[in-house]
Amino acid sequence: MTGFDIVCFDFDSTLSALEGIDELAVRVGLGPAMAKLTDAAMNGEVPLAQVYGQRLELIRPDADSITWLAERYSAEQVPGVAEVFAELAAQGKAVHIISGGLRPAILPMARRLGVNDANVHAVDIYFNADGSYRDYQQDSPLARNGGKAEICAQLRTDNARMAMVGDGKTDMEAKQAGAYTIGFGGVVERPAVREAADAYVAEASLLGVLPYLL
Repeated sequence: MTGFDIVCFDFDSTLSALEGIDELAVRVGLGPAMAKLTDAAMNGEVPLAQVYGQRLELIRPDADSITWLAERYSAEQVPGVAEVFAELAAQGKAVHIISGGLRPAILPMARRLGVNDANVHAVDIYFNADGSYRDYQQDSPLARNGGKAEICAQLRTDNARMAMVGDGKTDMEAKQAGAYTIGFGGVVERPAVREAADAYVAEASLLGVLPYLL
């Protein structure tokens, strides 16, 4: 299937080669344990809601660490991302980023790719006056399983043709909203995603998804 009106992308391990929460964990010396939790959630082995708040409460990222992560995300942009976004814009496609990541860390790279802030759907994080961690957007649908399907359903008006590109099992849930799902294994290969996706791209460059989208 090709010729979509709306194209949605996951962010971590899809547009940037990083898993942001794991990077924040490494920064405070909690890397290996956090990576196991992230993998379990992305592979669909444990509910996302079960680990989301737990990870942030352990890491307690401050405002400076979010600025640092934003820079790391951009430095690890996946090959082909800029070209894919430029082509989709030239074709007049509505492009959205739908991520369980932290929105302030994602916005700078999204803006450089030409994505409007309103089209970046992610989880907000809140700080105290001194910049220390206070809380995250606990009611965000993107902090639990099924949330990406909810966002896709809200965006898919008038039965618009929609595609969702991502590396995780939660991205494949967009199929419930009528989206065509494209698994991207260029950063992380997940057999559960390959099995669930309508199409699958294993090459390292995001350019591999473009033929499915135009």
